[in-house]
Amino acid sequence: MRRKQVEMLRVIQELEFVAVDLSLYLDTHPEDNRALEHYNRVTEQLNLRKREYEQIFGPLAVYGFSPSQYPWRWIEEPWPWEIDY
Repeated sequence: MRRKQVEMLRVIQELEFVAVDLSLYLDTHPEDNRALEHYNRVTEQLNLRKREYEQIFGPLAVYGFSPSQYPWRWIEEPWPWEIDY
C-alpha cells in the first residue's frame, strides 16, 4: 500500500472516530450548539476526504453515494485486516 494511501486512510479513520464520538455526545446533549457546529465541520471534512480518496484509490465501501465505475474496483484493494500500517 502506498504511503499517500495509508496517510489518507488514517485521516479518514480519525475523522470518522471524531464524528461518531460527537454523534454519541449529541444524543445526550442535543442542545449543545457548539458541539453540533463541530460535528458539522468534521462530517463535511470527512465527506471531502472520502471523495478525494475514492477518486484516487477507488471505493472505501462496497456501497456508496455515487454509481460504481467500470471496471468493478472494490476487490482490487486490500481488505481492512490486510492493511499494513
